[in-house]
Amino acid sequence: MNIDQLTVLIIKYLREGKKESFNKLIEEFHPYDLAQLYRDLPDKHHFKFLTYLSSKQIADLIMELEQDIQMEVLQKLGIQKSSEVMDIMDNDDLADMLSEISEEKLEEYFSAMQKDESNSVKQLMSYPPETAGGIMTNEFVWIRDYYTVREAVDKFKSFAEFTRNIYYLYVIDENKKLVGVVSYRDLLLADTNDKIQDIMFNRVISVPLDMDQEDVAQLIQRYDFLAVPVVDEKNTLKGIVTVDDIIDVFIEEANEDIEKLSATGKSIDFNTKASVASFRRLPWLVLLLFIGLITGSILDGFEATLEQVVALIFFMPMIAGMTGNTGTQSLAVVVRGLVTNVLEKRTIIKLIWREFKVGIIIGITCGLLVFGVAAIWQSSLLFGFVVGISLLATLIIGTMSGTIIPLILYRLGIDPAVASGPLITTLNDIFSLLIYFGIATSLIHYLI
Repeated sequence: MNIDQLTVLIIKYLREGKKESFNKLIEEFHPYDLAQLYRDLPDKHHFKFLTYLSSKQIADLIMELEQDIQMEVLQKLGIQKSSEVMDIMDNDDLADMLSEISEEKLEEYFSAMQKDESNSVKQLMSYPPETAGGIMTNEFVWIRDYYTVREAVDKFKSFAEFTRNIYYLYVIDENKKLVGVVSYRDLLLADTNDKIQDIMFNRVISVPLDMDQEDVAQLIQRYDFLAVPVVDEKNTLKGIVTVDDIIDVFIEEANEDIEKLSATGKSIDFNTKASVASFRRLPWLVLLLFIGLITGSILDGFEATLEQVVALIFFMPMIAGMTGNTGTQSLAVVVRGLVTNVLEKRTIIKLIWREFKVGIIIGITCGLLVFGVAAIWQSSLLFGFVVGISLLATLIIGTMSGTIIPLILYRLGIDPAVASGPLITTLNDIFSLLIYFGIATSLIHYLI
Protein backbone atom coordinates (compact mmCIF):
# COMPACT_ATOMS: atom_id res chain seq x y z
CA MET A 1 0.00 0.00 0.00
CA ASN A 2 1.54 3.31 -1.08
CA ILE A 3 1.34 6.56 0.87
CA ASP A 4 -1.60 7.93 -1.18
CA GLN A 5 -3.70 4.82 -0.61
CA LEU A 6 -2.78 4.85 3.06
CA THR A 7 -3.81 8.50 3.41
CA VAL A 8 -7.18 7.77 1.80
CA LEU A 9 -7.74 4.84 4.16
CA ILE A 10 -6.76 6.89 7.23
CA ILE A 11 -9.19 9.66 6.22
CA LYS A 12 -11.92 7.03 5.82
CA TYR A 13 -11.32 5.71 9.35
CA LEU A 14 -11.27 9.23 10.78
CA ARG A 15 -14.51 10.20 9.09
CA GLU A 16 -16.28 7.00 10.17
CA GLY A 17 -14.88 7.12 13.70
CA LYS A 18 -13.18 3.72 13.41
CA LYS A 19 -10.54 4.28 16.08
CA GLU A 20 -9.82 0.56 16.55
CA SER A 21 -9.17 0.05 12.83
CA PHE A 22 -7.07 3.21 12.79
CA ASN A 23 -4.88 2.01 15.66
CA LYS A 24 -4.48 -1.46 14.19
CA LEU A 25 -3.34 0.07 10.90
CA ILE A 26 -0.68 2.32 12.41
CA GLU A 27 0.45 0.20 15.39
CA GLU A 28 3.76 -0.73 13.73
CA PHE A 29 4.36 2.60 12.03
CA HIS A 30 7.73 4.23 12.55
CA PRO A 31 7.46 7.80 13.95
CA TYR A 32 8.89 9.12 10.67
CA ASP A 33 6.04 7.47 8.73
CA LEU A 34 3.50 8.87 11.17
CA ALA A 35 4.93 12.34 10.67
CA GLN A 36 4.80 11.98 6.89
CA LEU A 37 1.20 10.84 7.15
CA TYR A 38 0.34 13.83 9.34
CA ARG A 39 1.83 16.21 6.76
CA ASP A 40 -0.13 14.60 3.93
CA LEU A 41 -3.47 14.80 5.70
CA PRO A 42 -5.70 17.82 5.03
CA ASP A 43 -5.65 20.31 7.94
CA LYS A 44 -9.26 19.56 8.88
CA HIS A 45 -8.31 15.99 9.86
CA HIS A 46 -5.25 16.86 11.96
CA PHE A 47 -7.03 17.28 15.29
CA LYS A 48 -8.94 14.01 15.11
CA PHE A 49 -5.79 12.24 13.91
CA LEU A 50 -3.99 13.43 17.06
CA THR A 51 -6.85 12.41 19.37
CA TYR A 52 -6.62 8.84 18.05
CA LEU A 53 -2.92 8.63 19.00
CA SER A 54 -1.53 7.82 22.44
CA SER A 55 0.61 10.39 24.25
CA LYS A 56 3.67 8.23 23.51
CA GLN A 57 2.86 8.15 19.77
CA ILE A 58 2.36 11.91 19.72
CA ALA A 59 5.68 12.45 21.50
CA ASP A 60 7.47 10.34 18.88
CA LEU A 61 5.55 12.02 16.06
CA ILE A 62 6.46 15.54 17.19
CA MET A 63 10.18 14.90 17.07
CA GLU A 64 9.94 14.02 13.36
CA LEU A 65 8.23 17.30 12.46
CA GLU A 66 9.59 20.75 11.62
CA GLN A 67 9.55 23.26 14.47
CA ASP A 68 6.65 25.34 13.15
CA ILE A 69 4.52 22.19 12.77
CA GLN A 70 5.59 21.02 16.26
CA MET A 71 4.18 24.18 17.79
CA GLU A 72 1.04 23.78 15.70
CA VAL A 73 0.54 20.28 17.16
CA LEU A 74 0.95 21.57 20.73
CA GLN A 75 -1.63 24.28 20.10
CA LYS A 76 -4.13 21.75 18.72
CA LEU A 77 -3.63 19.49 21.75
CA GLY A 78 -4.16 22.18 24.36
CA ILE A 79 -2.13 22.77 27.52
CA GLN A 80 -3.23 19.68 29.48
CA LYS A 81 -2.66 17.12 26.73
CA SER A 82 0.52 18.89 25.60
CA SER A 83 1.96 18.68 29.12
CA GLU A 84 1.33 14.90 29.17
CA VAL A 85 3.16 14.56 25.86
CA MET A 86 6.05 16.77 26.98
CA ASP A 87 6.48 14.72 30.17
CA ILE A 88 7.18 11.71 27.93
CA MET A 89 9.52 13.42 25.44
CA ASP A 90 13.29 13.33 25.82
CA ASN A 91 14.28 16.37 27.82
CA ASP A 92 16.99 17.51 25.42
CA ASP A 93 14.63 17.35 22.43
CA LEU A 94 11.94 19.18 24.38
CA ALA A 95 14.41 21.89 25.43
CA ASP A 96 15.32 22.47 21.78
CA MET A 97 11.68 22.62 20.74
CA LEU A 98 10.69 25.12 23.45
CA SER A 99 13.69 27.41 22.94
CA GLU A 100 11.87 29.58 20.40
CA ILE A 101 8.56 30.22 22.16
CA SER A 102 7.61 33.20 24.31
CA GLU A 103 8.35 33.32 28.06
CA GLU A 104 4.66 33.55 28.86
CA LYS A 105 3.74 30.45 26.86
CA LEU A 106 6.80 28.62 28.17
CA GLU A 107 5.78 29.20 31.78
CA GLU A 108 2.29 28.00 30.97
CA TYR A 109 3.64 24.71 29.65
CA PHE A 110 6.06 24.29 32.56
CA SER A 111 3.28 24.87 35.09
CA ALA A 112 1.24 22.02 33.60
CA MET A 113 4.16 19.57 33.41
CA GLN A 114 5.44 17.33 36.18
CA LYS A 115 7.75 19.38 38.38
CA ASP A 116 10.77 17.08 38.01
CA GLU A 117 10.43 17.06 34.21
CA SER A 118 9.99 20.83 33.91
CA ASN A 119 12.98 21.48 36.18
CA SER A 120 15.15 19.17 34.07
CA VAL A 121 14.13 20.97 30.89
CA LYS A 122 14.72 24.39 32.47
CA GLN A 123 18.21 23.29 33.47
CA LEU A 124 19.02 22.17 29.92
CA MET A 125 17.68 25.43 28.48
CA SER A 126 19.99 27.42 30.76
CA TYR A 127 23.09 26.19 28.93
CA PRO A 128 24.36 28.11 25.87
CA PRO A 129 23.24 26.70 22.52
CA GLU A 130 25.72 24.76 20.40
CA THR A 131 27.64 23.58 23.48
CA ALA A 132 27.87 20.19 25.16
CA GLY A 133 25.42 21.41 27.82
CA GLY A 134 23.07 22.71 25.16
CA ILE A 135 22.82 19.41 23.25
CA MET A 136 23.14 16.89 26.09
CA THR A 137 20.37 14.90 27.73
CA ASN A 138 20.14 14.61 31.49
CA GLU A 139 18.40 11.24 31.25
CA PHE A 140 21.06 8.63 31.97
CA VAL A 141 21.64 5.73 34.32
CA TRP A 142 24.24 5.97 37.07
CA ILE A 143 25.50 3.32 39.46
CA ARG A 144 27.92 3.10 42.39
CA ASP A 145 31.21 1.21 42.32
CA TYR A 146 30.18 -1.08 45.20
CA TYR A 147 27.22 -2.46 43.20
CA THR A 148 27.39 -6.03 41.97
CA VAL A 149 26.79 -6.75 38.29
CA ARG A 150 23.38 -8.16 39.24
CA GLU A 151 22.43 -4.94 41.06
CA ALA A 152 23.62 -2.84 38.11
CA VAL A 153 21.57 -4.90 35.64
CA ASP A 154 18.49 -4.66 37.86
CA LYS A 155 18.82 -0.88 38.03
CA PHE A 156 19.27 -0.70 34.27
CA LYS A 157 16.08 -2.71 33.75
CA SER A 158 14.11 -0.52 36.13
CA PHE A 159 15.11 2.65 34.25
CA ALA A 160 15.16 1.27 30.69
CA GLU A 161 11.66 2.50 29.84
CA PHE A 162 12.55 6.08 30.82
CA THR A 163 15.77 6.39 28.84
CA ARG A 164 15.88 5.58 25.15
CA ASN A 165 19.58 5.94 24.53
CA ILE A 166 21.27 3.82 27.17
CA TYR A 167 24.70 2.79 25.91
CA TYR A 168 26.81 2.91 29.06
CA LEU A 169 26.31 2.91 32.81
CA TYR A 170 28.19 5.73 34.51
CA VAL A 171 29.78 5.18 37.91
CA ILE A 172 29.65 8.08 40.38
CA ASP A 173 30.78 8.53 43.97
CA GLU A 174 28.83 9.90 46.95
CA ASN A 175 29.32 13.46 45.62
CA LYS A 176 28.00 12.56 42.13
CA LYS A 177 31.51 12.91 40.67
CA LEU A 178 32.23 10.73 37.66
CA VAL A 179 34.70 7.97 38.58
CA GLY A 180 34.14 5.26 35.99
CA VAL A 181 32.10 3.79 33.16
CA VAL A 182 30.80 0.33 32.30
CA SER A 183 29.57 -0.78 28.90
CA TYR A 184 26.81 -3.33 28.41
CA ARG A 185 29.31 -5.71 26.88
CA ASP A 186 31.27 -5.63 30.14
CA LEU A 187 28.10 -6.45 32.08
CA LEU A 188 27.20 -9.36 29.79
CA LEU A 189 30.66 -10.90 30.02
CA ALA A 190 31.07 -10.44 33.78
CA ASP A 191 29.86 -12.77 36.51
CA THR A 192 26.70 -11.56 38.23
CA ASN A 193 28.51 -11.43 41.59
CA ASP A 194 31.45 -9.33 40.32
CA LYS A 195 31.80 -5.84 41.75
CA ILE A 196 31.45 -2.88 39.41
CA GLN A 197 34.72 -1.42 40.70
CA ASP A 198 36.53 -4.51 39.36
CA ILE A 199 35.19 -4.28 35.79
CA MET A 200 34.71 -0.54 35.24
CA PHE A 201 37.03 1.73 33.27
CA ASN A 202 38.58 4.31 35.59
CA ARG A 203 39.95 6.51 32.80
CA VAL A 204 36.76 8.15 31.59
CA ILE A 205 36.84 10.53 28.64
CA SER A 206 34.37 13.33 29.34
CA VAL A 207 33.64 16.83 28.04
CA PRO A 208 32.93 20.10 29.91
CA LEU A 209 29.54 21.78 29.77
CA ASP A 210 30.83 24.69 27.67
CA MET A 211 32.68 22.66 25.02
CA ASP A 212 31.61 23.61 21.49
CA GLN A 213 29.33 21.05 19.87
CA GLU A 214 31.72 20.65 16.92
CA ASP A 215 34.52 19.68 19.30
CA VAL A 216 32.23 17.19 21.02
CA ALA A 217 31.34 15.72 17.62
CA GLN A 218 35.03 15.37 16.71
CA LEU A 219 35.77 13.61 20.00
CA ILE A 220 32.93 11.11 19.54
CA GLN A 221 34.05 10.50 15.96
CA ARG A 222 37.67 10.08 17.04
CA TYR A 223 36.94 7.47 19.72
CA ASP A 224 33.90 5.84 18.05
CA PHE A 225 31.78 6.43 21.16
CA LEU A 226 28.03 5.95 21.25
CA ALA A 227 27.80 8.56 24.01
CA VAL A 228 30.11 10.81 26.02
CA PRO A 229 29.52 12.10 29.57
CA VAL A 230 29.29 15.84 30.27
CA VAL A 231 30.72 17.17 33.54
CA ASP A 232 31.01 20.52 35.29
CA GLU A 233 34.20 22.09 36.66
CA LYS A 234 34.00 19.81 39.74
CA ASN A 235 33.73 16.67 37.57
CA THR A 236 30.11 16.23 38.63
CA LEU A 237 28.16 14.24 36.03
CA LYS A 238 25.49 16.51 34.51
CA GLY A 239 24.39 14.62 31.42
CA ILE A 240 25.44 12.74 28.28
CA VAL A 241 25.71 13.57 24.59
CA THR A 242 24.56 10.66 22.44
CA VAL A 243 25.54 9.71 18.91
CA ASP A 244 22.11 10.61 17.52
CA ASP A 245 22.63 14.18 18.78
CA ILE A 246 26.03 14.23 17.08
CA ILE A 247 24.52 13.20 13.76
CA ASP A 248 22.22 16.23 14.05
CA VAL A 249 25.28 18.40 14.83
CA PHE A 250 27.13 17.20 11.73
CA ILE A 251 24.09 17.87 9.55
CA GLU A 252 23.55 21.30 11.11
CA GLU A 253 27.21 22.32 10.76
CA ALA A 254 27.39 20.99 7.20
CA ASN A 255 24.28 23.00 6.26
CA GLU A 256 25.78 26.14 7.81
CA ASP A 257 29.03 25.68 5.88
CA ILE A 258 27.17 25.10 2.62
CA GLU A 259 25.11 28.25 3.23
CA LYS A 260 28.26 30.28 3.83
CA LEU A 261 30.16 28.72 0.95
CA SER A 262 27.31 29.74 -1.34
CA ALA A 263 27.33 33.24 0.18
CA THR A 264 23.76 33.03 1.46
CA GLY A 265 24.74 33.32 5.13
CA LYS A 266 21.41 32.00 6.43
CA SER A 267 19.23 29.03 5.71
CA ILE A 268 17.35 29.04 2.42
CA ASP A 269 15.23 26.04 1.58
CA PHE A 270 12.38 25.16 -0.80
CA ASN A 271 9.85 26.93 1.42
CA THR A 272 11.72 30.25 1.80
CA LYS A 273 9.89 33.21 0.25
CA ALA A 274 11.48 34.89 -2.76
CA SER A 275 11.81 38.23 -0.95
CA VAL A 276 13.52 36.63 2.06
CA ALA A 277 15.85 34.54 -0.10
CA SER A 278 16.79 37.62 -2.12
CA PHE A 279 17.69 39.73 0.91
CA ARG A 280 19.78 36.90 2.36
CA ARG A 281 21.80 36.62 -0.85
CA LEU A 282 22.09 40.29 -1.74
CA PRO A 283 24.73 41.54 0.78
CA TRP A 284 27.46 39.23 -0.49
CA LEU A 285 26.46 39.64 -4.11
CA VAL A 286 26.48 43.45 -3.91
CA LEU A 287 29.97 43.33 -2.39
CA LEU A 288 31.15 40.97 -5.12
CA LEU A 289 29.53 43.20 -7.71
CA PHE A 290 31.83 46.09 -6.80
CA ILE A 291 34.84 43.81 -6.53
CA GLY A 292 33.96 42.48 -9.97
CA LEU A 293 34.21 46.02 -11.39
CA ILE A 294 37.96 45.66 -10.93
CA THR A 295 37.83 43.00 -13.64
CA GLY A 296 36.45 45.57 -16.04
CA SER A 297 39.22 48.03 -15.21
CA ILE A 298 41.81 45.32 -15.86
CA LEU A 299 40.40 44.68 -19.32
CA ASP A 300 40.36 48.40 -19.98
CA GLY A 301 44.03 48.62 -19.00
CA PHE A 302 44.97 45.91 -21.48
CA GLU A 303 42.82 47.27 -24.31
CA ALA A 304 45.85 47.85 -26.54
CA THR A 305 46.97 44.26 -26.12
CA LEU A 306 43.50 42.95 -27.00
CA GLU A 307 43.31 45.12 -30.10
CA GLN A 308 46.61 43.73 -31.38
CA VAL A 309 45.97 40.07 -30.49
CA VAL A 310 42.20 39.57 -30.63
CA ALA A 311 42.56 35.78 -30.26
CA LEU A 312 43.41 36.32 -26.58
CA ILE A 313 39.73 37.04 -25.90
CA PHE A 314 38.77 33.49 -26.87
CA PHE A 315 40.72 31.93 -23.96
CA MET A 316 39.91 34.59 -21.37
CA PRO A 317 36.66 33.00 -19.98
CA MET A 318 38.33 29.59 -19.84
CA ILE A 319 41.31 30.82 -17.82
CA ALA A 320 39.17 32.83 -15.40
CA GLY A 321 36.66 30.01 -14.98
CA MET A 322 39.26 27.29 -14.39
CA THR A 323 41.05 29.42 -11.79
CA GLY A 324 37.81 29.99 -9.90
CA ASN A 325 36.94 26.30 -10.07
CA THR A 326 40.24 25.14 -8.57
CA GLY A 327 39.99 27.77 -5.83
CA THR A 328 36.50 26.65 -4.87
CA GLN A 329 37.61 23.01 -4.80
CA SER A 330 40.49 23.80 -2.44
CA LEU A 331 38.22 25.92 -0.26
CA ALA A 332 35.75 23.05 0.11
CA VAL A 333 38.57 20.63 1.01
CA VAL A 334 39.97 22.99 3.67
CA VAL A 335 36.61 23.83 5.27
CA ARG A 336 35.65 20.15 5.42
CA GLY A 337 39.06 19.20 6.81
CA LEU A 338 38.91 21.80 9.58
CA VAL A 339 35.77 20.13 10.94
CA THR A 340 37.57 16.81 11.55
CA ASN A 341 41.19 17.84 12.15
CA VAL A 342 43.05 19.70 14.87
CA LEU A 343 44.84 22.66 13.27
CA GLU A 344 48.55 22.63 14.12
CA LYS A 345 51.55 24.28 12.46
CA ARG A 346 52.73 20.98 11.02
CA THR A 347 49.27 20.22 9.67
CA ILE A 348 49.02 23.65 8.04
CA ILE A 349 52.40 23.34 6.33
CA LYS A 350 51.58 19.82 5.14
CA LEU A 351 48.21 20.95 3.74
CA ILE A 352 49.63 24.00 1.94
CA TRP A 353 52.47 21.94 0.45
CA ARG A 354 50.01 19.25 -0.66
CA GLU A 355 47.70 21.78 -2.33
CA PHE A 356 50.68 23.50 -3.96
CA LYS A 357 51.68 20.19 -5.56
CA VAL A 358 48.06 19.59 -6.57
CA GLY A 359 48.02 23.02 -8.24
CA ILE A 360 51.23 22.23 -10.16
CA ILE A 361 49.97 18.84 -11.37
CA ILE A 362 46.59 20.24 -12.43
CA GLY A 363 48.24 23.31 -13.95
CA ILE A 364 50.76 21.34 -16.03
CA THR A 365 48.13 18.91 -17.27
CA CYS A 366 45.59 21.58 -18.26
CA GLY A 367 48.34 23.95 -19.47
CA LEU A 368 49.73 21.37 -21.90
CA LEU A 369 46.27 20.59 -23.24
CA VAL A 370 45.38 24.23 -23.87
CA PHE A 371 48.89 24.90 -25.23
CA GLY A 372 48.24 22.34 -27.96
CA VAL A 373 44.81 23.71 -28.79
CA ALA A 374 45.96 27.34 -28.91
CA ALA A 375 49.17 26.62 -30.86
CA ILE A 376 47.36 24.60 -33.53
CA TRP A 377 44.48 27.09 -33.80
CA GLN A 378 46.71 30.13 -34.26
CA SER A 379 49.59 28.23 -35.89
CA SER A 380 51.88 29.80 -33.29
CA LEU A 381 53.86 27.97 -30.62
CA LEU A 382 54.44 31.28 -28.84
CA PHE A 383 50.72 32.00 -28.64
CA GLY A 384 50.16 28.50 -27.28
CA PHE A 385 52.93 29.11 -24.75
CA VAL A 386 51.32 32.36 -23.53
CA VAL A 387 47.94 30.68 -23.01
CA GLY A 388 49.41 27.50 -21.51
CA ILE A 389 51.84 29.17 -19.08
CA SER A 390 49.12 31.63 -18.03
CA LEU A 391 46.76 28.77 -17.21
CA LEU A 392 49.52 26.95 -15.29
CA ALA A 393 50.29 30.03 -13.18
CA THR A 394 46.65 30.93 -12.51
CA LEU A 395 45.68 27.39 -11.51
CA ILE A 396 48.51 27.30 -8.97
CA ILE A 397 47.45 30.69 -7.58
CA GLY A 398 43.78 29.69 -7.57
CA THR A 399 44.51 26.52 -5.64
CA MET A 400 46.68 28.36 -3.12
CA SER A 401 44.16 31.16 -2.56
CA GLY A 402 41.41 28.62 -1.92
CA THR A 403 43.70 27.00 0.65
CA ILE A 404 45.35 29.93 2.39
CA ILE A 405 42.39 32.35 2.72
CA PRO A 406 40.24 30.02 4.90
CA LEU A 407 43.30 29.08 6.98
CA ILE A 408 44.04 32.75 7.68
CA LEU A 409 40.43 33.37 8.67
CA TYR A 410 40.51 30.33 10.95
CA ARG A 411 43.64 31.65 12.66
CA LEU A 412 41.93 35.01 13.15
CA GLY A 413 39.04 33.30 14.91
CA ILE A 414 36.63 33.77 12.00
CA ASP A 415 34.57 30.88 10.67
CA PRO A 416 36.52 29.84 7.52
CA ALA A 417 33.29 29.06 5.72
CA VAL A 418 32.72 32.80 5.31
CA ALA A 419 35.47 32.67 2.68
CA SER A 420 32.63 31.82 0.36
CA GLY A 421 32.87 30.27 -3.08
CA PRO A 422 31.76 33.42 -4.91
CA LEU A 423 34.40 35.51 -3.10
CA ILE A 424 37.21 33.11 -3.98
CA THR A 425 35.97 32.96 -7.57
CA THR A 426 35.84 36.75 -7.89
CA LEU A 427 39.32 37.24 -6.48
CA ASN A 428 40.70 34.51 -8.72
CA ASP A 429 39.13 36.20 -11.75
CA ILE A 430 41.20 39.28 -10.94
CA PHE A 431 44.41 37.28 -10.41
CA SER A 432 43.93 35.22 -13.58
CA LEU A 433 43.30 38.22 -15.86
CA LEU A 434 46.28 40.14 -14.45
CA ILE A 435 48.57 37.18 -15.08
CA TYR A 436 47.12 36.30 -18.49
CA PHE A 437 47.25 39.77 -19.97
CA GLY A 438 50.46 40.63 -18.13
CA ILE A 439 52.30 37.75 -19.83
CA ALA A 440 50.68 38.53 -23.19
CA THR A 441 51.60 42.23 -22.94
CA SER A 442 55.23 41.45 -22.09
CA LEU A 443 55.47 39.27 -25.22
CA ILE A 444 53.25 41.38 -27.45
CA HIS A 445 56.03 42.29 -29.89
CA TYR A 446 56.65 38.61 -30.58
CA LEU A 447 52.94 37.75 -30.87
CA ILE A 448 52.08 40.36 -33.54
